[in-house]
Amino acid sequence: MTSFDRELEKQLKDREFEKQIKEAGNRLLNTPSSIDDLLTLLDKVENLLAYVEQEPSKSMRDALLPSMKALITNKLLRHVEMDVKVSLVSCIIEILRITALDSPYKDEQMKEIFQLIVAAFENMSHVSTRSYKKVVPILDTIAKVKLCLVMLDLNCDALVVEMFQSFIKIIRSNYPPTVLLAKETIMNLVIDECEDISFDLLSSIFASVRKENHNVVEIGGANNY
Repeated sequence: MTSFDRELEKQLKDREFEKQIKEAGNRLLNTPSSIDDLLTLLDKVENLLAYVEQEPSKSMRDALLPSMKALITNKLLRHVEMDVKVSLVSCIIEILRITALDSPYKDEQMKEIFQLIVAAFENMSHVSTRSYKKVVPILDTIAKVKLCLVMLDLNCDALVVEMFQSFIKIIRSNYPPTVLLAKETIMNLVIDECEDISFDLLSSIFASVRKENHNVVEIGGANNY
């Protein structure tokens, strides 16, 4: 096979891949009424997005548009099922990874997305659940692309404190080292930006740490009786 043939084959594969992404996004715009069908479709979108590299071509960016639009519709953002919300966050995180934090979403939309992300973190108590398996790679991606710093840029102080409270509880639990490392990385990234963080936010963060320490001591003391 000549270099020309290989390049042609690659282009054909790329076009087919872009077609699959566009079709999946268009299907998502017509949100399935069945929860199972919706979860299956979100899984497919997430799996496709995971193969898209950062700084995609113009044709790939065009192929991503239906998914980008579908993922921020009120029907999905405000879905009542937690599994749907977590799967939705998984897809959005991939979009943000692909766009290298040059978010295609408006600030208010990003704030709503962060609310979903923090809510997902608070639903990691059961390791065997679908949500837990989704949240682990979400954590890893947020740590790698430093998405947590966008929360500071958007002045999501209350959400940052809520996220820290959730992390502190889980850091004290028996979770895999990869999960704990991702959480610690995110917390360190936020704290390292302390020069740009308001005193009120820092006070709230440290107050949440002290409160959690107090709760742990009380639980430990009760268990000794």
